[in-house]
Amino acid sequence: MTDTDLPAAVQRVLEHYLARAAGDLAEKYQPFGEAVAALRAFVLNGGKRLRPTFAWWGWRAAGGAADGPAAEGALHAAASLELIQACALIHDDLMDASAIRRGAPTVHVAFATKHRQQRWLGTAEGFGLAAAVLIGDLALVWADDMFAAADLPADALAAARPVWEAMRTEVLAGQYLDVHTQATGDASPEAALRVSELKTAAYTVARPLELGARLAGAADDLTTALRSFGTDIGVAFQLRDDLLGVFGNPEVTGKPAGDDLREGKRTLLVALGIERARDQDDEGAVEAITQAIGNPELTHDVLQRARRALVDVGAVEAVEHRIAELTERALNTLAAAGIGEPAATELTKLAHAATQRRR
Repeated sequence: MTDTDLPAAVQRVLEHYLARAAGDLAEKYQPFGEAVAALRAFVLNGGKRLRPTFAWWGWRAAGGAADGPAAEGALHAAASLELIQACALIHDDLMDASAIRRGAPTVHVAFATKHRQQRWLGTAEGFGLAAAVLIGDLALVWADDMFAAADLPADALAAARPVWEAMRTEVLAGQYLDVHTQATGDASPEAALRVSELKTAAYTVARPLELGARLAGAADDLTTALRSFGTDIGVAFQLRDDLLGVFGNPEVTGKPAGDDLREGKRTLLVALGIERARDQDDEGAVEAITQAIGNPELTHDVLQRARRALVDVGAVEAVEHRIAELTERALNTLAAAGIGEPAATELTKLAHAATQRRR
């Protein structure tokens, strides 16, 4: 029964799909085969499978079966979300110039390294950039193909298709807003929350839940409740991610310490830190935070100063409080929706896991 070991079931479906997605092109054209292999490794060798998990429990909350042909079709559709996630992460790492993802070189760095080792023509950085863009695009194309190929009734797929289409647009809108806020230096809490709502909440929790529910034929009142629950949990998930991006242990998160600050991320944590430091006329705290933001040579000492400032001005406490508020509101929404078991319990567990995690 898929309920009992969902990550393993998602892994199985992804392995089966990715083994065949390229057809004979990967074997016929060896360089393309290397790109396909990199995408397969990226998708199959990491990730929490959070998006397919929320989609599955959206399906179950709406009365979808736990096993049988329909369940397998729903699982296939849910697993396709991992390919959208792969696209977003590969492109995000490129835009942020991140060197490490899940404890390994990011895709653009790996292909740039290959270029240098082979002593090919042109620049290694240019080749790495082009490879990451194309591999990310391939993941997005295959996500659409995989979703469309789910063995479900045509009317079920048609009911979920608008959710799928909205989700793809929202994640790209969120990505653009993210780079825009970094470029403009918009440090307002409002800008940070807009990015969180689109880039993370929508496609991580809210839309996957709605997608699964629509595949099962859910009524509008249920999908509205699930979307509301998912939006709050999704924003709380991102806020926890923001805290980990500054205070997380690299051995646990798989990314360098303070990576969000190094990359210039204008998170709510940073926005509140600067806002509160200015309100308190604490120029030292303002300087400590701003010196760390977008600093490619971020040292341990500079990072520690920024961390202390964020704690001292109350930004960390404020973000923790916001996470708790959002989680409580989401769980109240879930309880009021009257969802049956085991979906109600599992969604409650997921809410806590997403907002209290350490990586």
